Amino acid sequence: TEMTAMMEESKIMNYLRLKLSEKRYTHSLGVADEAKKLAERYNADVNKAYIAGLVHDVAKEVKPDEARELLRDKFGIYLDSVTYNVPKLLHAHLGACFAQTEFGIYDAEILDAIKYHTTAKADMSILTKIIYIADYIEPNRSFDGVDELRELACKDIDAAILMGLDFTIGELLQEKKMFHPDTVHARNYLILHKDK
Repeated sequence: TEMTAMMEESKIMNYLRLKLSEKRYTHSLGVADEAKKLAERYNADVNKAYIAGLVHDVAKEVKPDEARELLRDKFGIYLDSVTYNVPKLLHAHLGACFAQTEFGIYDAEILDAIKYHTTAKADMSILTKIIYIADYIEPNRSFDGVDELRELACKDIDAAILMGLDFTIGELLQEKKMFHPDTVHARNYLILHKDK
């Protein structure tokens, strides 16, 4: 119901306000708002989109060693070598775990959206797509090409995600950093299904 959704949201916001830096908290609200707008645009569940947007970075400020330890010892999750060695990727997996333990969120779509909001993956649900791109274009973001990406996201979410993936892969290539196989699969899948 509306009422429980609102209670959930304020509980989540209070938790985030305590656990995250002000900048990250503001970012989380921005992503939630953006996700809500995109959900309306693409006929997705607005409430789920808002909640997933709020929670997506809940574990972002957990130190990498602690994140690895929690994932292994508390949640029994064994990570692939890329995720294990790229601190930026740990928080998405841990975030999906925290969503369950801290907020009692067991909705598979929401958990999936949180888990893949950084790497993306092949054959994403509309909710996972929304959180991936909302994270990229929320109002507090500024980078070269963000306005173009914002415009595209409202017209063609797949094209926007493809552009986002290309940005990400381009940066990682330049920095000689690893990127996750899921990111490659996401990109290939979108290209394969582009005009079908």
